[in-house]
Amino acid sequence: MTTVTLYTTDTCPYCRSAKSLLASKGIAMQEINIHREPGKLEEMLERSGRRSVPQIFIGETHIGGFDDLAKLDRQGGLMSMLA
Repeated sequence: MTTVTLYTTDTCPYCRSAKSLLASKGIAMQEINIHREPGKLEEMLERSGRRSVPQIFIGETHIGGFDDLAKLDRQGGLMSMLA
C-alpha cells in the first residue's frame, strides 16, 4: 500500500480530523509533527508550497489539507489512490 504522510501540529483540529478519517478507513499514516521535529517545516514548505497544516501526501502526490482529503474520499478517489 502507498504511504500516506501528514505534516501536523499538536493543536490543529484539522490535523486531528485528517488522522481520524484515515484511521476510520484503516489507513496507516506517517505523521510528521513540524513543531517537534526541527527542519520539518522547511521540508513541508518545499514539498507543498504551503504553510498551513495538515499537508497530506499519498506517496509523492500532494493532496492538500483536510478539506481536500475529505473531498477526495467523498468522490471515491482516496481508496483508489492507495491501491
